[in-house]
Amino acid sequence: MINPGLYDLVCPQGASFDKTFTWTIGGTAVNLTGYTAAMQVRVGFDTATTLVSLTNGSGITLGGTAGTIGVAISAAVTAGVAAGSYAYDLELYSGATTTRLLQGAFTVTPGVTR
Repeated sequence: MINPGLYDLVCPQGASFDKTFTWTIGGTAVNLTGYTAAMQVRVGFDTATTLVSLTNGSGITLGGTAGTIGVAISAAVTAGVAAGSYAYDLELYSGATTTRLLQGAFTVTPGVTR
């Protein structure tokens, strides 16, 4: 079991959000072949309201032996999220094992240009 990394994300409202993470252990990339992943952004850790939900092929791309996890949220989706600070986590699944890799604040900054 690993403790999830604490990593806060900032997302500009109404713009595309793209972030790539690399999972390494001891400096070596973890082979993510056969893994699946999910990430959710919620109003808070203890609320049922999901603002953004991503999975493999739908916002999350796993990079196999490179150990990369690409996260992409479209501008249309970020435009629909009110500016503010929310909570997120990113989980990876391999068989019956669930690893919460990252968690933290997901801050949406307000847009100005209309």
